[in-house]
Amino acid sequence: MSKLQWLRYSALAEGVSWLALLFVAMPLKYVWGDPSYVKTVGMTHGILFILLIVLLLQTFMEACIDKKEALIIFIASFLPFGTFFTDKSLRTVIVKKEALKVTT
Repeated sequence: MSKLQWLRYSALAEGVSWLALLFVAMPLKYVWGDPSYVKTVGMTHGILFILLIVLLLQTFMEACIDKKEALIIFIASFLPFGTFFTDKSLRTVIVKKEALKVTT
């Protein structure tokens, strides 16, 4: 699996963990008074966010993605549902990179 695919999957996992935090753990905390889920899901989300940023830096430094794409992904990682919106552009970049490998 290429670094771009790792980046894409980590972005999707980070987005799903944010949704789990927002729609599962937070209601359990505030409706049923059980904060334990926020701790575990929140830590998982934080680790996945750090992984996303590290992979983003790696792919950018290795010239797998250009500056504009890296900046868009970076900004989107801070926005709700942002990683899901960048998924299409990441898939396009992956397809282009794989097409270049086939033709060379």
